Amino acid sequence: MIEIGLTGWGDHDSLYEDMERKSDKLKTYAGHFPIVELDASYYAIQPERNIIKWIKETPDRFKFVVKIHQALTLHADYRDYAESIAGLFNDFRQMLQPMIEADKLAMVLVQFPPWFDCNSKNVNYIRYVRAQLEQLPVCIEFRHQSWFADEMKEHTLSFLTEHQLIHAVCDEPQAGEGSVPFVNRMTQATALVRLHGRNVHGWTKKDMTDQEWRDVRYLYDYNDDELRQLSAHMQILEKKTDKVYVIFNNNSGGHAAQNAKTLQQFLGIDYEGLAPQQLKLF
Repeated sequence: MIEIGLTGWGDHDSLYEDMERKSDKLKTYAGHFPIVELDASYYAIQPERNIIKWIKETPDRFKFVVKIHQALTLHADYRDYAESIAGLFNDFRQMLQPMIEADKLAMVLVQFPPWFDCNSKNVNYIRYVRAQLEQLPVCIEFRHQSWFADEMKEHTLSFLTEHQLIHAVCDEPQAGEGSVPFVNRMTQATALVRLHGRNVHGWTKKDMTDQEWRDVRYLYDYNDDELRQLSAHMQILEKKTDKVYVIFNNNSGGHAAQNAKTLQQFLGIDYEGLAPQQLKLF
């Protein structure tokens, strides 16, 4: 089964043209897609009331790919958020508990920064992450090409398989060591594909604020030929796994939602069990 969704539910205006209340965005989103990537957890440990609210606003079949806190992927200093890194992991696990109990956690996404290269120290940190999230489905996304350079590719995939970690299949610009190739391989019974777009210029552009960088980095509209090629890759993965989650992250120009709908059409998927679509009466 292939489940298609988007990064977050707040920035996809094309889905909400007929929506009366802005507070209903997640409910409306869940009428279109069965999966979403939760990014709020990257910036802060979310209070239980938020998690419970999101659970209640989505149908039974709906799942969340939860992005791990930025300090736990070494993007930030854990001391800005907790007394110890173990304590921050504990806070993150507690945050997930209602979602786990409701069977709405698809996986935890651990996206490492572009400077997290392939070396023994970083391999040991991944082992530590796995131990801290024992029994949970965990997906590792690398952003430094050294993990897949030459013979290291097979070592990396074997390591992920051995430690029961999901390999994030990424479609992104090929722009030097801060990007990874498209490796359409699975390491567990569940697969995750993240589609970042192919904006090479935006991926490497310098001298911007963080928000400006994000606005440019993911500015890309997949054309039909590209989406047909990607659909063929998804079908290959589907034959080898129980479930394939596909997340479109090309949000900057508002292209993600339509790209996802087009991919769904090419794959001949008609989802059942989504939320009722909420439309204005007049």
